Amino acid sequence: MAYYLSEINERCRLDAPGYIAECNAIYHQQLENAADRILSNYVRSPIVLLSGPSGSGKTTTSKKISEILQKRGMRTHYVAMDDYFISVSPETTPRLPNGEYDLESPLCVDWELLNQHFSALSRGERVRMPKYDFVHQRRDPDAGEDLQLKDDEIAVFEGIHALNDLTTSEHPEAYRLYISARSNVLNDDGKTVFKGTWMRLMRRTVRDYNFRGTGAAETLKRWASVRRGETLYISPFKDKANLQFDSSFGYEVPMLNNTVTDLFNALPADTPRYEELVSILPAFELFEDISPDLLPKDALLREFVGGGIY
Repeated sequence: MAYYLSEINERCRLDAPGYIAECNAIYHQQLENAADRILSNYVRSPIVLLSGPSGSGKTTTSKKISEILQKRGMRTHYVAMDDYFISVSPETTPRLPNGEYDLESPLCVDWELLNQHFSALSRGERVRMPKYDFVHQRRDPDAGEDLQLKDDEIAVFEGIHALNDLTTSEHPEAYRLYISARSNVLNDDGKTVFKGTWMRLMRRTVRDYNFRGTGAAETLKRWASVRRGETLYISPFKDKANLQFDSSFGYEVPMLNNTVTDLFNALPADTPRYEELVSILPAFELFEDISPDLLPKDALLREFVGGGIY
């Protein structure tokens, strides 16, 4: 899928609320389609695996699919696969060539425990879910809750490594979803003027600033490591998905434009990867601006700008 710059700007100028509603409706139809397929697969497995790169909106998407399933009579349980991370330690945590911990690596996941839980939940057995303490980078033995799937109940496991062979080969019956904001924006001549990966960088920059106390410089610094992890550990498994869909929206660059431009323009020239940033900034000027106040409270982009119901 691709968007055209002229259409985006015209729709934002003439009827921004209508354009937002139209784009959100397309996304919702994809959610309905995913729910249909999950229900069709329920006779094989009550487990759903949802993966995608950083900034794709995995958390909101998994919760929205859960809501649709609940309306159809299925109770759902959301499980963050991040809680299956192994405690960080010099002995067990993989490292990057520069010596830093490679926290994007699938070797950070406790696959043995995860696969045990998949099997037990599929049999209707009760398991004690883990809980990860991100502040101290360790598993919290005193946290976590019990989970047991009864009839008409589904567990949605969401994480960047959800489609890795280390679990899909063990549980091929689980339903697999891959989500990513991957549409480029083209001009009328078909030339790309804004990449889908830039959209995800926008989302991550705004989210880090709003919710994680992380400035744009730190987000940009980590972006190379994040993209490396995607190339090595996430994208190679996307074709394992039963269904792939696009979480980008035609209106999102105009909506995030002012916030991201202000954050990026404030960065000094010695910021790591500043050259890449300079190549992106002119593209923002091509778009109209629309206010985030127009965004519905249940919209996916609320995951990044805040003020949502999730």
